[in-house]
Amino acid sequence: MTILNFSRRTLLVSTAAALAAPAVLSRASFAQEPNEEVMTSYPETKSFKIGNFAVSTIRDGKVMAEKPNETFGTNQKPEDVAAALEANMLPSDRFINSFAPTLVDTGSDVILFDTGMGEGARAKGNGQLIAGLQSIGYDPSQVTVVVLTHMHGDHIGGLMEGGKPAFANARYVAGQVEFDFWKDPARAGTPAENGHKGVLNNVVPLADKMTFIKEGSEVVPGIVAHEAFGHSPGHMIFRAESEGKGLIITADTANHYVLSLQHPDWEVRFDMDKAKAAEARRKVFDMVAAEKLPFVGYHMPYPAVGYVEKSGTGYRFVPESYQFEL
Repeated sequence: MTILNFSRRTLLVSTAAALAAPAVLSRASFAQEPNEEVMTSYPETKSFKIGNFAVSTIRDGKVMAEKPNETFGTNQKPEDVAAALEANMLPSDRFINSFAPTLVDTGSDVILFDTGMGEGARAKGNGQLIAGLQSIGYDPSQVTVVVLTHMHGDHIGGLMEGGKPAFANARYVAGQVEFDFWKDPARAGTPAENGHKGVLNNVVPLADKMTFIKEGSEVVPGIVAHEAFGHSPGHMIFRAESEGKGLIITADTANHYVLSLQHPDWEVRFDMDKAKAAEARRKVFDMVAAEKLPFVGYHMPYPAVGYVEKSGTGYRFVPESYQFEL
């Protein structure tokens, strides 16, 4: 199943416009936006089964930000973004952004998808991944595979702890396109420089234990990678299947359950290639809706698990309730 692909030349050219909004690329510095307020987080977890796979989402943290229209629907009139929020009983002047790494225990491997913001964010209440893992009975040393969906700072920040790998016994999996983009010295002196430094500090030291993947690569039996480029140059999603049950880990394909799903063509400030990101949203969520699969979205309302159905020109988010308890 090919979700989305485009050439390296297209990646580098189309990224130029996105670099005008450097905040997305500076996430590796773990600094908050001026209009963001960290909201104290405590370990929150949600565990359920997909076939024989035990799945848990862990809330690494959350922030409150003002002016949603400056992040979502940036190519729309502010009043139209406000109307979309109000129609869904949401405030038009503020929103909450959550961060939710996912753990999948297959019985043979313990696989962690993304690592949150890490120790640098802990003083302000974020960086709760390790505490969350421990609360559900896992020590970081038990993680056998760490998968990076992409390399923005809120996904790679937890790779290191006290200057050492946080997951001492793990091997690592990442997209080749993503790694090559962020490691490239050409990022130095550009608005992507902070993201480049974050990858040099957190990812490159682990490269000798890293497997680089592409469309259709198998992470472990039952978990396959697919390309969904756009949010970042090499953004990946993952399909997990066990005993005839499936789950899609969509990472940052859609970052708001109303403004990104009901309006998949609305531009998002943090999408580096906005046209490709919109194309990826449609391809991915057309598939999720058609197959009636549950998905985990890194920034969806916690516990970050739900379904979508086609609705008008977009999708309606349906949060999980008791589906996984039956």
